[in-house]
Amino acid sequence: MPGLRWETVTAEYSAHHLQVLEGLEAVRKRPGMYIGSTDSRGLMHCLWEIIDNSVDEALAGHGTRIDIVLHADGSVEVRDRARGIPVDIEPRTGLSGVEVVFTKLHAGGKFGGGSYAASGGLHGVGASVVNALSERLDVEVDRGGKTWAMSFHRGEPGVFSNGSPSSTFTPFEQRSELRVAGRAAKGVTGTRIRYWADPQIFTKDAAFNLQELEQRARQTAFLVPGLEIVIRNERPGTETGEPVETSYRFDGGISEFADFLAPDAGITDTWRLTGEGSFTETVPVLQPSGAMVPTEVERECHVDVAVRWGTGYETVSRSFVNIIATPKGGTHQQGFEQGLMKVLRDQVAQNARRLKVGNDKIEKDDILAGLTAVLTVRVPEPQFEGQTKEVLGTPAVRQIVSNVIIRELTARFTSAKRDDKAQTSLLLDKIVSEMKARISARTHKETQRRKNALESSSLPAKLADCRSNDVAESELFIVEGDSALGTAKLARNSEFQALLPIRGKILNVQKASISDMLSNAECAAIIQVIGAGSGRSFDLETARYGKIILMSDADVDGAHIRTLLLTLFFRYMRPLIDEGRVYAAVPPLHRVVVMNPGSKPNDTIYTYSEGELHGLLTKLTKAGKRWQEPVQRYKGLGEMDADQLATTTMDRAGRTLRRVRMQDAEAAASVFELLMGNDVAPRKEFIIDSSDRLARERIDA
Repeated sequence: MPGLRWETVTAEYSAHHLQVLEGLEAVRKRPGMYIGSTDSRGLMHCLWEIIDNSVDEALAGHGTRIDIVLHADGSVEVRDRARGIPVDIEPRTGLSGVEVVFTKLHAGGKFGGGSYAASGGLHGVGASVVNALSERLDVEVDRGGKTWAMSFHRGEPGVFSNGSPSSTFTPFEQRSELRVAGRAAKGVTGTRIRYWADPQIFTKDAAFNLQELEQRARQTAFLVPGLEIVIRNERPGTETGEPVETSYRFDGGISEFADFLAPDAGITDTWRLTGEGSFTETVPVLQPSGAMVPTEVERECHVDVAVRWGTGYETVSRSFVNIIATPKGGTHQQGFEQGLMKVLRDQVAQNARRLKVGNDKIEKDDILAGLTAVLTVRVPEPQFEGQTKEVLGTPAVRQIVSNVIIRELTARFTSAKRDDKAQTSLLLDKIVSEMKARISARTHKETQRRKNALESSSLPAKLADCRSNDVAESELFIVEGDSALGTAKLARNSEFQALLPIRGKILNVQKASISDMLSNAECAAIIQVIGAGSGRSFDLETARYGKIILMSDADVDGAHIRTLLLTLFFRYMRPLIDEGRVYAAVPPLHRVVVMNPGSKPNDTIYTYSEGELHGLLTKLTKAGKRWQEPVQRYKGLGEMDADQLATTTMDRAGRTLRRVRMQDAEAAASVFELLMGNDVAPRKEFIIDSSDRLARERIDA
């Protein structure tokens, strides 16, 4: 009977799809559990899951290139030339290997260590989660001389009528089909995955972040030497309107990565610390019968670390497990820091007399100051906390990493090589100076209080402090020279404006060591007056002034002095810049006195650039107005009288201040290193390349 026949087909269809979609509906209902969020961050996490599968193949020695294509229609494609996903039938499910990988949670080749010695993926849910959260996913596999293909709609296998995710989709009814889409060249293997994220899952503004993708690709290329990762952006909106292709490949590995990350000049070379260790753990192993049996297995853990110390105090640390970033650390990070502490405390103790340490003890922050480190471990089936893999939890890794660091770093400190001796000596000097600076800052913090007029004698004598104790209202003007100080004293509001003169150009702290900076009278006075310490010990809450205003002459020397001061704040008092509390005063360049007829008082107009002056004079000429000749050109703040300085530069009612902002710390650090660092050649090249932007009139001669 037709009715009975229809019921039979429906039953078979439902049974098949209940089997295929088992678990994937849970992913669609609770996507945040698997990818963290449904905004751009979750969208990028899906892409990482697919890319990491190809990277795992490269780690296993299969394939040396991965292509990532951001298509114009919003889809993304990942291509590799690795072994290709298995296409044969998996006996327990009766499904092809491709369908198992993309529709079954906790299924893949990374269990038991048979196919991968160590991999980033370990839960077997990455590809299936991406599939479940995609409006459409197409996979092609080159294997056995054929190209195999399969498509999915929100995790369900079937056939689309054309290449669009919105085209008609026909699900497989009785059995799925992994179709042969063409022939592959002999010996050619690989996988191509293209998917369209599901708008029902992700927010409307979720988008692939090209900058983040490039950073991750660069990072992976550093971690897998010899692997080339190519990103092709075909989306509209590129500068040229044409697709843009970027390639990353680094053969130097994590040593090159550490050099790339380092924000300062080095006092040591980049040291490579490598080793391995083994441990046993009991894990449930799936038997052919389907039962999970607890089994004791032997694990090998490989440790590879690149470290360098620089002249600064920032710590840049990156940690990875099987090339997966662990931004929140874990047992490997704990072992790394434990090993560093053990070795360096021992070395400081052995050299206590030379270093004049006394009874003080170095702490972790003293060691980490100026450290750039890339820590990688490779371990089969690591225990992560959650699918996002941000924290490593395998307990045995801590001691293995610690042992490797202790052994390798001790060998470096006991080496008879001249370079090793010189660098380890400099490193110990730096660590001890950091310790002394920390202790000094803590003592200063404990004793320092907001000074009132009766207590100001403990501050530098040249400071002209204000009377107000209200930090939010108070302002510190750092003034160039004593001549400007005299005028500024008369021009300021002494209730809330303090003045600190500096003598010419201060020390370039980008080149100097911490001890040189602290021993420099001008730098030390600025740090003492602000009262919040310096470097790692800087405490924004104890700063004595709400605004720090740099007031230098409007000439080339003034700009240089302002740059030197900004370098000091950027390197040693950065929270002030982060909070927007550092300003540059904008004194005028010219004073134009416009003559009015009769007894009407003359008008005074100030201009701040040559262009503004010429525009003003042109405007006055057209209006038939005359001005006093010559137009006054201020060479320095000292040329102004108190009323002029107050009106133009210090009085809150009429002044202009430029707030110093830092949108990108890494970009700012590279600019300071270029302009103020030790390496002269890049600076000379920058000056030559930029020379055509400089107007001759701006140079005082």
